[in-house]
Amino acid sequence: MKYTSANLKRILIVEFEHGDDLIEQLTALVKKENILGGVILLLGAIKQAAIVVGPKKISIPPVPIWKNFDDGREILGVGTIFWKENEPKIHIHAGFGRKDKVLLGCVRKDTKVYLVVECVLFEFDKKTEKKFNSEMGIDAINFE
Repeated sequence: MKYTSANLKRILIVEFEHGDDLIEQLTALVKKENILGGVILLLGAIKQAAIVVGPKKISIPPVPIWKNFDDGREILGVGTIFWKENEPKIHIHAGFGRKDKVLLGCVRKDTKVYLVVECVLFEFDKKTEKKFNSEMGIDAINFE
């Protein structure tokens, strides 16, 4: 186990609107507000998204299983904001539900908001970063 500490700098309350691309708009907000790191809470509805729902098999590096939907689903999610090189690295895991169908996965792209997604963003007081871990084949927290 590795860890570090940070304090809360501020809390942002955000409403993503119908038709917004959640990941694009969140990334733009992080850049505009110069958010150095943080935690994200999400709830609302997503019209469509492309998510990773696990690895094809337990291997390193993992080979992702992609799942797309475009049927409008409720979302409940949590995520982190780190930086990699000069770009924010948004990492969100969320559950998406419609009727009795539920998907749980890592939100990656094509995230169109349906009606509204509410977000509470807890900003850290210091920069948090990720770097590529070649042994695991993933971006991991940089504790250096």
